[in-house]
Amino acid sequence: MSSILSIIRRPLVTEKVTKLTEKLNKYVFEVDLGSGKIEIKRAVEERFKVHVTSIRTIVLPGKVKRMGRFSGRRPDRKKAIVTLAKDEKIELFENA
Repeated sequence: MSSILSIIRRPLVTEKVTKLTEKLNKYVFEVDLGSGKIEIKRAVEERFKVHVTSIRTIVLPGKVKRMGRFSGRRPDRKKAIVTLAKDEKIELFENA
C-alpha cells in the first residue's frame, strides 16, 4: 500500500475542471498509475478532510514523440475525477 503523498501527485486545474468544480462539485487529480479507487478515496479523504461520494479513473497513454530519427515515448498518466459530498469543498482549488 502506497503512502498518501505518493498516491496523489498533483491537482489538475484547467477551464474544464473549473467548470466541473463549480457546477458538479468534482475535482481532478493526477494519481499514481498503480493506485486503485479505494486507495485514492482514502488518500483524498485523509489529506483534505472531506467525504468522497464517487471516483472515476482514466488512464492516458503516453504520446510518441520524435525529433528527427530519434523517437521516444512520454510516460502514461492516470487521472482521477473525485466527486465530493454536497456542501464540501477543497480550499486548494478555490485559491488557484
